Amino acid sequence: MELRVLQILLPILGTKVLPRVLQILLPILGTKVLPRVLDHTRTQTRTQTRAHTRTQTRATPGPKPGPTPGPTEPPFIGDSYYSDDTPPLTDCPDSVQRLVSQTDFGPRFRPDIPVLQWKKHLNPDQYKRLSQYPGAHGWQTLSLLNASQSGQLLDDWPERLQHLNASRCVRCAVVGNGGILKDSGRGEEIDQHHYVFRTNGAILKGFQTDVGSRTTHYTFSTNTLRNSLRSYGGAGYSRPPQSEETRYVFLPDHDRDYLLLKAAATHSRVDHGPEHNVDPTMFFGADVTKEKLKIYHPDFIRYLRNRSTKYKNIYRPSTGAVMLLAALHTCDQVSAYGFMTPDYGKYSDHYYDKSSTMSLWQQLHKAGLIRLYMR
Repeated sequence: MELRVLQILLPILGTKVLPRVLQILLPILGTKVLPRVLDHTRTQTRTQTRAHTRTQTRATPGPKPGPTPGPTEPPFIGDSYYSDDTPPLTDCPDSVQRLVSQTDFGPRFRPDIPVLQWKKHLNPDQYKRLSQYPGAHGWQTLSLLNASQSGQLLDDWPERLQHLNASRCVRCAVVGNGGILKDSGRGEEIDQHHYVFRTNGAILKGFQTDVGSRTTHYTFSTNTLRNSLRSYGGAGYSRPPQSEETRYVFLPDHDRDYLLLKAAATHSRVDHGPEHNVDPTMFFGADVTKEKLKIYHPDFIRYLRNRSTKYKNIYRPSTGAVMLLAALHTCDQVSAYGFMTPDYGKYSDHYYDKSSTMSLWQQLHKAGLIRLYMR
C-alpha cells in the first residue's frame, strides 16, 4: 500500500520535496512503514542522478587534455633574435665558446646574439620588433653610442694584449657580493685576471684582501644602483667603482636607464624621469667618456631569460646572473666568486633565486665552463 502511494506522489512532488512530505505522514504511516518508504525514495534519487549524469556526459563531452610540454621546454617570450656574426676575440684553444658545444649546454648556446647594443642597432624596424617584448627599448639614445668600442664588452683587449706576453686566452673574474668571500683571502687571485666584473653594492674599501681592488666592468640598472646606495650606504657603499679601466654596463630595465646613460654620455643632468636633475658624475666621475658606457642588448637579456628560468612572469635573470652569463659569452675562461654554492647557508646574505641559480652555477662548473669558487 505504502509503495503504491509513493509511486503516485513521486512524479508529482519530486525526490527533493517528497521526503519532507513523508515526514508529515509519519503519524499516519507509522514508524515501521515510513523508513522503508524513505529508503525507497533515496534509492530512486540515486538511480535518477546516475542516469542524468550519464545522459549529460554523452551529450556534452569534456575537452580532451592537450599534450604535456616537455620537461626542457621553457615558457619562451619570443625566441627570435638579432644575429650578429662577430669573429672570436682570440684563438684560445680552451675557450668557453669552443668547449660549450661538447656539453649539454651546446644546443642552448647562441654566440651570434649581440651582448651589447649601440648605434649599429639604431633603426625604427628594430625598435618596433623589440617593443613587442617586455623591457625598455630607448633606441634613440643609441645614437650617442657611435664608437666601435660601444659594441664591444672587452674593447681594450688589443691594447692589453701588447703587455701580456702574447696571452692567447682572455681570463675573467666575475665577482658577486656573496658572504662566501668574507675571510677568503682571494683578492690577489681575483685581481690577477685580465678583467674583473662586479655588480650593484660592490664594496671594495677595507675588503681588498678578500675581494680584490680592480673593477673593469660594473653591471647595474638605475634601479639596482639607487637601491644599493640606500641599502648599503651604512656599510661603506657610496658609488660604483671608478678607475681608468672601469666600464659601466647598463642593464635596460626601464626608460630611466636610457635617460641616465644619455646624461652621462653628454655630461649633462638627467632631463626628466625619476632621476630628474641628477648629476651622473656622482656615479661615474667627471672624466667618464661615452666609450666607457655600454648597455646590454634587449635580445641578449631575453635570450638569457628564455634559457635560464622556468617562470613565465620573470622577464630577466638577476643582475648578477646577467653579468656572469655575459662574461661566459665573451671571455675565454671564467672564474666566478661570491655566487651560490651548496653551502650558502653558512654565509651572509646577497643570495637570490637560491634553488635555480645555484643549480645553474653548479651545472656550468661541472661542465667545465666556469670555475666556481667554493669553500
